[in-house]
Amino acid sequence: MRTLNHQLDNGLLHGSYDPTFAGVAQAFIDNFEQHNEVGASVCITVDGNPVVDLWGGHADKEQSQPWQEDTISVVFSSTKGAVALAAHTLIDAGELELDKPVAHYWPEFATAGKEHATVRMMLNHSAAVPCLRQKLPDLACCDWQQMVEKIAAEEAFWEPGTRHGYHMINFGWTVGELIRRVSGESLGAYFKRAIATPSGADFWIGLPETEDHRVASMIPYRPPKDAPRGKFTQALLGEPNGISQLALFNQGGFNPAKAECRRAEIGGAGGIGNGRSLAQIYAPFAVGGSLNNHNFVSTDTLAAMAEVSAASLEDATLRIPTRFGLGFMKSMDNRALTPGNQDSAILSAQAFGHVGAGGSIGFADPAARMSFGYTMNRMGPGILMNERGQGLVDAVYRSLGYTSNAGGVWHK
Repeated sequence: MRTLNHQLDNGLLHGSYDPTFAGVAQAFIDNFEQHNEVGASVCITVDGNPVVDLWGGHADKEQSQPWQEDTISVVFSSTKGAVALAAHTLIDAGELELDKPVAHYWPEFATAGKEHATVRMMLNHSAAVPCLRQKLPDLACCDWQQMVEKIAAEEAFWEPGTRHGYHMINFGWTVGELIRRVSGESLGAYFKRAIATPSGADFWIGLPETEDHRVASMIPYRPPKDAPRGKFTQALLGEPNGISQLALFNQGGFNPAKAECRRAEIGGAGGIGNGRSLAQIYAPFAVGGSLNNHNFVSTDTLAAMAEVSAASLEDATLRIPTRFGLGFMKSMDNRALTPGNQDSAILSAQAFGHVGAGGSIGFADPAARMSFGYTMNRMGPGILMNERGQGLVDAVYRSLGYTSNAGGVWHK
């Protein structure tokens, strides 16, 4: 392993990397020197072992606090992948069945057109409750019981299973409530027991106050006035009380800067970790489902996790073509669409994981026996990945001998 100690104009980058992945280290440096990265971390494992572990820059907007080895940050929707991993351990154990009605586990959900929704539909964003119509009070997102009761009572936005629309923050409660009812533990507690502890990951769904001092502050993205407006942005501006607008703006006051939101177990957006912890939670799923003498899932369950479960040329929420597995995003290539609609996240065909607002991502690639995690605090443009995260992913695949992603997935 080589050591990285790179001096920036303002700050330092640290860590280590296998020489095979020198291109990843260079892409990490380039993100700071060419793409205005402020603070970030990236980690890659192959065969369960770290081959890249880098961090640096600053943990605050003022660039006065160094991003340390143990700095963590809110990863927004990358949390959904963590929730899905936890759900699949219950599916593998036979405690949660994909094609059983949600009503079998959560009877109150079976109302208002949702009677025939299944567990599979909850995971692939076709369960028809991508948002809530009624205005939520501030910090309602921190009240688990209130949120699951409102989701259970919500009228379906379509017949469940007939289309899909990204359940932007609701995913954490739709899938999380199934986990809670089946396991008898809160989402955060079950995730910690089933995924974080056995994988050794410093990843939290519900952060203790004792860890607050390590949290980097998020720096919002402000689009330029002349930025092209895609269908999603047009829906935000022109469709009052439409699905896109409600999903983004009616989130019950979720704010990553608020301590209440860090404490709450907000599985759709509130997970907190770093590149290392994202790579660690996916590592067992990159190497067959078992790692360090702990079995997470069987190979049969793992095979299902890597499959596409729902795809559409226009996601009901995001308004672009999307492809989802059972709780995970699959490779999405929208580069050929018109400006404003080109949001993409290009992986290999076998990879599965999840991006987060601003550009974070964690995923497993069983074919490459590789897991990946990237987090940052300066949020970037778009609703999937931006050039910083995609640049790192591209560098990983090139380091592994993959030759092209022109067909929409990385391949050799």
